Amino acid sequence: MASDWEYIKLKDVLELVADNRGRNPESYSEQGIPVIDNYLIVSESYINLKSVKRFIDGNTYENFIRKHIQKNDVLITLVGNGYGQVALTPSKKCVIIQNTVGLRCNINNDNKFLYYLLKNNRKALMNLNIGAAQPSIKVGNLTDLEFEFPPLTEQKAIAHILGSLDDKIELNRQMNETLEAMAQALFKSWFVDFDPVIDNALKAGNPIPDEWLERGEQRQAMPSSDTDNQAIRALFPNAFEFTEEMGWIPEGWAKVQIKDIARVIKGKSYKSSELLESKTALVTLKSFKRGGGYRLDGLKEYTGKYKEEQEVKAGDLVIAYTDVTQAADLIGKPAMVIDDARYEHLVISLDVAVVRPEIDNQKYYLYGLAQTDAFQSHNYSHSTGTTVLHLSKNAVPDYHLCMPSDNLLNTFTNVVKPLFTSVNNNIGGIRNLEKLRDTLLPKLLSGELRIADAAAMVEDV
Repeated sequence: MASDWEYIKLKDVLELVADNRGRNPESYSEQGIPVIDNYLIVSESYINLKSVKRFIDGNTYENFIRKHIQKNDVLITLVGNGYGQVALTPSKKCVIIQNTVGLRCNINNDNKFLYYLLKNNRKALMNLNIGAAQPSIKVGNLTDLEFEFPPLTEQKAIAHILGSLDDKIELNRQMNETLEAMAQALFKSWFVDFDPVIDNALKAGNPIPDEWLERGEQRQAMPSSDTDNQAIRALFPNAFEFTEEMGWIPEGWAKVQIKDIARVIKGKSYKSSELLESKTALVTLKSFKRGGGYRLDGLKEYTGKYKEEQEVKAGDLVIAYTDVTQAADLIGKPAMVIDDARYEHLVISLDVAVVRPEIDNQKYYLYGLAQTDAFQSHNYSHSTGTTVLHLSKNAVPDYHLCMPSDNLLNTFTNVVKPLFTSVNNNIGGIRNLEKLRDTLLPKLLSGELRIADAAAMVEDV
């Protein structure tokens, strides 16, 4: 360690400690200033503001919240199973209200360096637990912790090196969000809004059902280049038909339930004693992002037995059957399993079900369907419980849907499959970047690795 590194207590490098516990607003709004809660910090490697479910208005922010955090303040969870998790405040104006503390360095120290320092020392944070019923950290004990700090210039240099890797990781994540959004936008246009069917019906002079009249007017107002893809439109009918289960659907499309075209298989119950180091891992509730999508860090290594049908592979569609979030952010939500080179087998846990279509080209169609508001409303109406929500066994198998022709399904698959292939390729890049960051982190913070050498390694990436 360099001679100019110095042991300092956290409280001596801070200018702000924002602890708003016990100061929860009576009500929340649908938009406004985002509330960063404990669950969001624990469940997101990066705090994604798109995942925020609660907001407060400006008046509450100014008059109710005692201390305001700002972008790049360090957040630490204080209570619950995820205690001691560290994150950076994601935006200029947001709020923490309970079970979280915000830290801001004084002018002689760097916030991002403090973030990486605490992230590398989570075990020290967890050792502060004083809880009985549930883990808990006392803020005073936290700020009394002592760490070695280099001079400010070195702090900034270390934070820049590690931050550049995190920036690259975040860029890949954003690219993946964009690619998935593109696939879902196409699904919505073709199979929810039925745009090509409306275009065909308008051209043929066929009647448009009342519920599609506004959409028909929107399509008519569009430039002809937006509605004139003849090859695509030829795959769609030019009229609608009415069904009791689904209302108006494209004429001639098959009327089925998920159980008619796919098997829905629940996962394996397990004991905590079976969660030991292994080349097999469980896909659990933690494998789902809020609102749906697959998390790479949600696996649990597992040594127990399981049925062959409970093993999943990359590209399999899984559904969350349990939810412990306050806003029902997970129940019935879908994700597509992503390959993980660390494990030879992935197995779904009891809180998860896999949906296996009989025909492979139905997979992306079913994934798009599972993200729709109609599917989510159906699942929520078939959920029971208060603190913990449970999806009924038959909720997913009994869902009604209309199936397009095989030619149209093949066309849709051919368009969206490359998007998901790119997602998987980006994930490979993310893992390599994370591996390098996690290798450099302790070495830079201990002084074992020179800043110039670490910078060169990052530049090579």
